[in-house]
Amino acid sequence: MNVFDNLRDIRKRNNVAREKMVGYLNDNPRLVTPELIREVDPDGLLQIEDLYCALFCGACGLDEYENREDVIIAQEYFAKGLHHLDTRTYLENPYYKNIHIPQATFGRWELTYQEYAPYEAFIYKDVEYLPDSKEITHLGYFLEPFRYPSVMEDGHEWMSIKPSELETLEDSISKAHGRVITFGLGLGYYTYMVSQKTEVTSVTVVERSQEVIELFKTYILPQFEHPEKVRIVQSDAYDYIDKEMTPGMYDYLLADLWHDVTDGIDLYLKFKKREHRFPGTEFDYWAEDSLLSSVRWQLFELILATAGSEEDALRRLQNDSLKKIISTDTKSALLQQR
Repeated sequence: MNVFDNLRDIRKRNNVAREKMVGYLNDNPRLVTPELIREVDPDGLLQIEDLYCALFCGACGLDEYENREDVIIAQEYFAKGLHHLDTRTYLENPYYKNIHIPQATFGRWELTYQEYAPYEAFIYKDVEYLPDSKEITHLGYFLEPFRYPSVMEDGHEWMSIKPSELETLEDSISKAHGRVITFGLGLGYYTYMVSQKTEVTSVTVVERSQEVIELFKTYILPQFEHPEKVRIVQSDAYDYIDKEMTPGMYDYLLADLWHDVTDGIDLYLKFKKREHRFPGTEFDYWAEDSLLSSVRWQLFELILATAGSEEDALRRLQNDSLKKIISTDTKSALLQQR
């Protein structure tokens, strides 16, 4: 067997697990219900995590008795990627506690609340990359209804403050310091959280939509404890970086312009190519691990072709290695990693 066949098998399983989980979310995320739980386990003898995972595996068409690959997907991916969450963990978040979103219509925008039903599956946090190159997609579910603030654009969800938003921004909030700039306003969750920090002296938000800015200034910014720290700039992100931003102007930058990997990878790469112009600014990116996952598997065969061993390939597939080559000539950078 080729020394790299194991990595190819893992990549295949990564894809199968992700496709099945995303398929579940797209097709019927509310398949598991309290009624179904009671029907399957009327006496409540089973651990909810084990029961949910078994029902999820069945809904995804896995055969955990006869099919070896399905057993691996169930045990090494689904069992690690499905999470029973406590609503109290999120309701205690300062934004949820202190910022009250009114039911309001603003042009084509609507401020409202949406709700996760009990046992409804949703993306919980960023993809997790393991040392052996497995990637775990994390889904969460609550045992009770959970309401979250949302902005609808012409009847379609545009931005929401979901548990995944809290989870995926936690690290970026903890690292923010000094003069912060962020690209993308939304409902101001990140802006609010970093403006609360004593280590943060100012928060500049670059947002393209004047309607979103007016919505934020009218309904949300007046509730901030430190609105004096916040400055909103209406501009295209790349126009601002190229024409207004200068080296040393900001200490910390967060780019949060995309909804997910589908629309984010090109925007992410455009930011990465500008990093070198601002050596004094720490660049950070929302959902970067998921974005790097997309890059990783696009480069996978090239990495194997230029690696001397499986260990060498694994090293090059790590997120830190990918960050170093992403804004340079890919093939040259991979060869230099030898």
